[in-house]
Amino acid sequence: MYRQTASDLATVREDVTSGQLTAYLNQLLGRAHNLIYMGHRPKISGLVKFYSQTYPQIFRETLPETLLAFAIFLATAIAAWAVTIHDPAFAHRLLGPRMMETIERREMWTHSIVAVKPLAASGIMTNNMMVAFAAFAYGVTAGIGTIWMMALNGLLLGVIGAATWKAGMAGQLWSFVAPHGVLELPAIFIAGGAGLEIARGMLFPGLLPRRESLARAGGRAARLLLGTVPMLFVAGVIEAFVSPSDIPAWMKFLFAGVMFTALMTYLNFSRTAKAEKA
Repeated sequence: MYRQTASDLATVREDVTSGQLTAYLNQLLGRAHNLIYMGHRPKISGLVKFYSQTYPQIFRETLPETLLAFAIFLATAIAAWAVTIHDPAFAHRLLGPRMMETIERREMWTHSIVAVKPLAASGIMTNNMMVAFAAFAYGVTAGIGTIWMMALNGLLLGVIGAATWKAGMAGQLWSFVAPHGVLELPAIFIAGGAGLEIARGMLFPGLLPRRESLARAGGRAARLLLGTVPMLFVAGVIEAFVSPSDIPAWMKFLFAGVMFTALMTYLNFSRTAKAEKA
């Protein structure tokens, strides 16, 4: 309405007999401009509302895309596992001799994390966020880049999982991955879903103009990605301080179960709240 009124004002100004109407529209636009473009201080309540209500709703609206990202990851991980089991040389080619020597000695590669925990936490968070942002941004490649990111991460996990299983280190690996992985991996899948949401808006606009469809999908995807930041932050802290620690494996798995349950409860919170109101 503001843009339409501005267009009308430009037309009216061409008519010298419409001075009063010109003055009225000019004042109207001046007041509207202040309302539309005035600065607003960010409110804590708005942030709380976003994470407590808006984000879980957006997550559920884009759940098919997130599940597709997870399916790509899982299929690639299973395929990589099978190939590595039947062809051990595949792991050597992919992981490199240094990594394979560590696995063959039945040693975990997490000692450096334990030694420099705060620095490791910062590096882990940065790396995880780079992966998430890349999976999101590659949505503009019609989803090809996002699919590649999901497949690559699935490939690496599948190969490492198979290599450590053959070396008798499966328990060590999964007790390390579980505490932080229950937050980190869903966050990566959600970021992949955000990238696929952009691709959906680009490729399948439906009845909307393609530009408008992409703009709407991009807005949902950006908010979807924003919600993964706290998840990756917490996962990075856990990966640096809890996952490589000497805590018994059963406690790590119990901790992972509690964290995953909390995450699923959070993502379904607003739905439960609405049901109770109804």
